[in-house]
Amino acid sequence: MTLDLEAKKTLLRKIPHGLFICGVREGNDVNGFTASWVTQGSFEPPLVVMAVKADGSSHGIIKRTRRFSLNVLRADQKDLAAVFFKPQKALGGRFETAPFKFGELGLPILEDCIGGVECELIGEVVHGDHTVFVGQVKAAHLNEDSEALNLSSTGWNYGG
Repeated sequence: MTLDLEAKKTLLRKIPHGLFICGVREGNDVNGFTASWVTQGSFEPPLVVMAVKADGSSHGIIKRTRRFSLNVLRADQKDLAAVFFKPQKALGGRFETAPFKFGELGLPILEDCIGGVECELIGEVVHGDHTVFVGQVKAAHLNEDSEALNLSSTGWNYGG
C-alpha cells in the first residue's frame, strides 16, 4: 500500500483548528507558543488535549512543571497569534507584546483575549514529532465572550 502524500496533506489540513496561546512558567521564565492542535477531551473531569512539538523549549517546561495555560484568542487577533507562532532562539520575550497576569496556578493568562484555562498535566502520549499532552482544567478565566480565532481564517497551514 502506498500513501498518496498530496491527498493526505490536503485531507489532514481540512481538520478544523482553533488558535490558542499556550503559556508556561518555570521559576521566573515565562514562555508561550501558538497552539493549533487542541481539543476538549472530557466533560468530567474537564480535560483538554494538546499536541506540542517535541523539540520546542515549552515542551520541556510542560514535562518538568506538569502545567500549562491555554489562552483563547478572538477572531481579530491573528497578529498576536503570529507573534507566538514564529520560532524563537531563546526563552521569553513573547509575552512582552501582550499584557498578562498570572492565574491561580501561576501561569500566564492574557488580559486581552476571550480568556484562558490553567491545566495540570495528567497524561501524555509520545509518538512522532509531537507529544500529546492531556491537561485537567483547574482554573478558568473569562474576559469576554466573542468569536474565536481559527486557523482556516488566517490563511496559514499547520498540518498535513
